[in-house]
Amino acid sequence: MKIKFADYIKEHVILGDGAFGTYLYEKGIDFGRNIDLLNLKNPELIYSVHEEYIRAGSQLIETNTFGANSFKLQKAGKEEQVGEINLAGARLAVKAAGHEVYVAGSVGPTGVEFPMISGEITLDDIKASFAAQISALVEGGVDLLILETFTHLEEILLAIETARQVGSGLPIVAQMVYPSQGGTARGVDALTCARAALSAGAMVVGTNCGRGVDAMSMAIGHLLPLAEEHVPLSAFPNAGLPEVMGHRMVYPAQPSYMARRAAEMLKMGVRLIGGCCGTTPAHIHEFRKTLKLRHKKGLSSVTVSASPQETAAAAPAAMKKIGRGAFLDNLQPGRLPVLVELDPPTHLDIDNVLVGARSLAASGVDAVTLGENPLAILRAGNIALAHRIREEAGVQVVMHQTCRDQNALGLQAHIMAAHILGIEAILAVTGDSASLTDQPGVSGVFDVNSLGLIRMISQFNQGLNMAGRSVKLPTRFSIGAAFSFNNANPTLQITRLERKAAQGAHFVMTQPLFTKNEVEAMVERTSHLNLLIFPGIFPLISARNADFLHNEVPGISIPAEIRKKLWSYEDVADQRKAAMEFTEKLVADLAPFVDGLYLISPLNKWEIAEKFVKQIRQAGWQGSGRAAVR
Repeated sequence: MKIKFADYIKEHVILGDGAFGTYLYEKGIDFGRNIDLLNLKNPELIYSVHEEYIRAGSQLIETNTFGANSFKLQKAGKEEQVGEINLAGARLAVKAAGHEVYVAGSVGPTGVEFPMISGEITLDDIKASFAAQISALVEGGVDLLILETFTHLEEILLAIETARQVGSGLPIVAQMVYPSQGGTARGVDALTCARAALSAGAMVVGTNCGRGVDAMSMAIGHLLPLAEEHVPLSAFPNAGLPEVMGHRMVYPAQPSYMARRAAEMLKMGVRLIGGCCGTTPAHIHEFRKTLKLRHKKGLSSVTVSASPQETAAAAPAAMKKIGRGAFLDNLQPGRLPVLVELDPPTHLDIDNVLVGARSLAASGVDAVTLGENPLAILRAGNIALAHRIREEAGVQVVMHQTCRDQNALGLQAHIMAAHILGIEAILAVTGDSASLTDQPGVSGVFDVNSLGLIRMISQFNQGLNMAGRSVKLPTRFSIGAAFSFNNANPTLQITRLERKAAQGAHFVMTQPLFTKNEVEAMVERTSHLNLLIFPGIFPLISARNADFLHNEVPGISIPAEIRKKLWSYEDVADQRKAAMEFTEKLVADLAPFVDGLYLISPLNKWEIAEKFVKQIRQAGWQGSGRAAVR
């Protein structure tokens, strides 16, 4: 017989489950499909996922009903089945849970934009939608309600109010998303939201989803005053920031890393811990083992197999290329080309970036690269900043252009504007998911992906717009492409790189690499392509920084021996010294044979990157010499 959830959590940590939607996509369910309908269409699959999480060690599982409200089901034409879908979801979870595991009725936001301004939908409509869903979950026998992934305080308070009215007194867990600096996308602090939720009737408050473990830990830090008041906190982090590969969202954070970070959050007062997007039974199994939590059901732990990679599509016919663009054609001969990345600021004070660009130019950098709202965080516009840097620092700029933020019309206008402002190099990237944004109501555009954008820029180099009409003057952009090299299984990414070359790319900037062997393998595997490849170099600054990058940033893999070496030093200053020495050696190892180097300024500290630019220029390295071949 289960102890009441409200009593148990006062004295114990409870291990929840992990992701449902992303895990089903891993199992082959079509990406974007409404998974709530599977409660009726494929109940065996839903039941089996519950069982996997229980075997892995979950002491609490959630119903597969996160989006089963009338507004979201209306898009599938199933709004009349709200009760049936939620009742089925609850009964499946209750059956799997047996007599020991808690079942939480999962309720997500309606999808209605807040603050509400249209007048077509009223607050009473929202409450009625929540009431229909919650009533069915209660009828299905859930032990508690978990309101999760809410981004607007007003909406979660409506959900709590409704749960108090129709929830038969069940405990309420209220979780919001805090993507940046411990606050909502609209800037409301986590503590303010949590206190409001408690006043409305929630018993447990916390956070789920968001921007990975590090950002969640910051949000929990804001809730420390509540922990001191003995309020149970909850945390369900994503497995890092997702990367789109083919039609899959790949999450990088490894189970062991997440478990260590979960242990830190338990020390901060978290009493209900689990996982959100990208987490699997393997993560929950590692949580249980690391946190030494009691396994509530006598079943063996599950083995999770990786899903197969998708087969890359065949590359289309190559387009005619016209030179390598003005930036590459004007590189100084006889020296190793060096690019240094700076991020535009999240505000309007650009003085530090201009100072950095001038100093980097004086040290001998060939170009500064400027991201466009990297990780979907709002930053100053890179096209205007690129122009200021060209004018005031006299150095070339590689302007990153994403497909996320503008439609095909806007992208072409941006390309034309870059030409008018004297920009001579563009890195074409698809762009991070808009779901990571720190701004409310943002959605990605993605009229084209990076392949389409490369083709678009290449057409402008031939004097044509996307429609094939003349723009009177051809542009002379050097076109860059991004590349994430995985030595263990590089086939998919190399196939995509071949397609980018075929569409008109001239050079490549890679995700950070950390060993000479890895770079040598990459150079060998890409030697058949007529592309200049600039390996990414990221100077590490601490052991914690290395762990964060390895586990939470897509495309970055730092060898275990490096992370172990950094952790062998207790003092952060010693860790930084060792990390700098490691980067100095890596630069020295690579500089004699690579086409160029792409230095990434950690935390936008251009002074660190400048140190390595000076090292390269003082040594006089020339690299492969391929950059000088016209």
